[in-house]
Amino acid sequence: MESSHQLLEKSRKTAVEAGELLREGFGRLRSGDVSMKGYGDYVTTMDHASEAFIINAIKETYPDHRIYAEESGLDAQDSDYLWLIDPLDGTANYVHGIPVYSVSIAVKKKNQLVAGVVYHVESNELFYAESGKGAFLNGQPIRVSQTRSLDKAMLGTGFPWRSKPYIDNYIKTFHQMFFEAAGMRRMGSAAIDLSYVACGRLDGFWEMHLRSYDIGAGILLTREAGGIVSDFTGGNTCLNSGNILAANPHVHRQLLEVTREHLCQVPGIDDSQVC
Repeated sequence: MESSHQLLEKSRKTAVEAGELLREGFGRLRSGDVSMKGYGDYVTTMDHASEAFIINAIKETYPDHRIYAEESGLDAQDSDYLWLIDPLDGTANYVHGIPVYSVSIAVKKKNQLVAGVVYHVESNELFYAESGKGAFLNGQPIRVSQTRSLDKAMLGTGFPWRSKPYIDNYIKTFHQMFFEAAGMRRMGSAAIDLSYVACGRLDGFWEMHLRSYDIGAGILLTREAGGIVSDFTGGNTCLNSGNILAANPHVHRQLLEVTREHLCQVPGIDDSQVC
């Protein structure tokens, strides 16, 4: 039986190597390398190349494990282990030459996240966590911030381009947080946003209707760094619904009051069949 540490080490090595592949292609895309999966939803040949590399690396070591990846979906393997893979989180940034993108890999054993890695490629920052062992950035332990009040908090968010029917709910939330918080940032990579919460660069983050491969690693990172991750009502459905609120304990409590008021009726994405 594989240990969490072995799974983490495989994830770390694979994420860095996939990141090197992405770095080589950054700024070199041609028109034929970019297409659209839907409105505002880019995919590139590098997304596919990174994903193929990651899947092949995992299957070489763990041929019986199940994989859920952004471009190829869920495989039919029956296993207690599920790998959640976003081979290029921040594709729109990548396409436009904005150097904010990442590789995100998480591993679940049955219903528990046991290992997670986010590699911020252009800054060469490797965030990683193992269940019960803490969270780290390039070998150094990290913790969430100690900010205690929302008026001193730097928040991250992502625009709900997959969820345009709920934009009014989101705007109400944004409006209140914008006026109550010290500042707001939008990175374009939820994996990086959550990593920044874990290391204290952001005090909190919220976004709706993400996929489990977008946030699996970031959820474990934040929790292992002492943060709280929930859905918009304070429940634990965020990995399945994609409705996520992550923050240090003090800020989370204050943000939860806002999301409960404006977002508690927003339906989620049902990933229950794989997560």
